[in-house]
Amino acid sequence: MTDITTATSTLTASDGHSFGIFTATPANPKGALVVVQEIFGLNSHIRDVATRFAQNGYATIAPALFDRAKPGVELDYTGESVKKGIELAHATGGWVNNLMDIQACVAKIKPHGKVGVVGFCWGGSLAWLSACRLSGIDAAVGYYGGQIHGFKDEHPKVPSLLHFAGLDQHISQTDVKDIQAAHPEVPVYIYPDADHGFNCDQRRSYHAESAKLAMERTLAHFAKYLA
Repeated sequence: MTDITTATSTLTASDGHSFGIFTATPANPKGALVVVQEIFGLNSHIRDVATRFAQNGYATIAPALFDRAKPGVELDYTGESVKKGIELAHATGGWVNNLMDIQACVAKIKPHGKVGVVGFCWGGSLAWLSACRLSGIDAAVGYYGGQIHGFKDEHPKVPSLLHFAGLDQHISQTDVKDIQAAHPEVPVYIYPDADHGFNCDQRRSYHAESAKLAMERTLAHFAKYLA
């Protein structure tokens, strides 16, 4: 098992906003990743995901994007938390603010090598927007980003990969097909037996087989483009 150093600290975006970050760093990183949260905050699951990527050799950084609305938020996966998370996401001030925080993370982690962005749920949409709008990144992966369809006319500047769930009630298969049609250059994987949030082992929708396969594809993507 790779030795990992984890830490929590703060970072400042270009507009002066200070926000929390979690970092997980192996001894000799082969690249770097920004891990973007779901609508449940920088919680134990996202810290675990960041640590797992670090165990695979990447220096990782995960921003607390809700800090623009309310600092230190960590939600569980109940129905009430979904409602609260959506409210907090809107209260951050919008995509431009979220992307400023991610851009600051890219700059922070850049000394460790080429940088990828990977996000889940709300973060999946932000990973797509990062690929389209931000500088300094080299690859991106989005998991079940519900807002990607609304930005399907934007074009990623870096190699990108998308994961969607076949049983997802939040993202229609019609929307997924529209994304595929608009971006034939982007690998889009659909997991027919999985539901929204299938990567998270703290959610009832966790689907171990799909999560394992998606992670294998994600790691292969980053191995190719962050080498």
